[in-house]
Amino acid sequence: MKAIRDFSVKRDLFQGAKRLGRALLALAAAAMLWIGYVQWLMASLPDTMPRPKEAGIVLGAALWQTTPSPALKERLNRAVQLYQAGMIRHIIVTGGYDSPNSKLTEAEGMRDYLLEQGVPVAAILLENEARSTYQNLLFSRRLMQQEGWSSAVIITHRYHAVRALDIARYLGYDHPAASPMDSTVLVMSWHKGRETLAYTKWQWDKIMLLFGIEPQG
Repeated sequence: MKAIRDFSVKRDLFQGAKRLGRALLALAAAAMLWIGYVQWLMASLPDTMPRPKEAGIVLGAALWQTTPSPALKERLNRAVQLYQAGMIRHIIVTGGYDSPNSKLTEAEGMRDYLLEQGVPVAAILLENEARSTYQNLLFSRRLMQQEGWSSAVIITHRYHAVRALDIARYLGYDHPAASPMDSTVLVMSWHKGRETLAYTKWQWDKIMLLFGIEPQG
């Protein structure tokens, strides 16, 4: 009888291990499909000039001391291009302090760079508080409402624009558009991988927002 019981226990353990293995394989397959889907969204986002908009929203990135990083300059250069082409009438630069020791907010550093490129100060609106992409777009929308503007194009890198557009739609932007660019200065494998995690987190954040819980970071 003991041998039978031992055999039964081993059989149950074996069956349990098989079920766990199948579940892990299914989870891994689902994760790979999700990663592939997000990467496809990034790769397939069209690189087209938007129809004229009242504002271009430049999403903040790192400053090097008081100077925009090379990646941030890529975003700002696209904003200058759109402004000079008459595709946007105003530029919202959005981003708070990188760290407690920062001398300027991201928005202030971006404004100074735009001024150096010949954009008039009257065309630039600063949003100095945002610490995340969600806040970038939430606070920028509030500024647009204060100014009476209804249309905007989001200016950021292609890998980032997919999540930014999804956030803008969630926040109720009126037909939001993006003017994405590829980067010549960023290590894209790293940033695309990191952004895949960020996009996944944003899907969870949307659920939390239903319960009144604001995204953190």
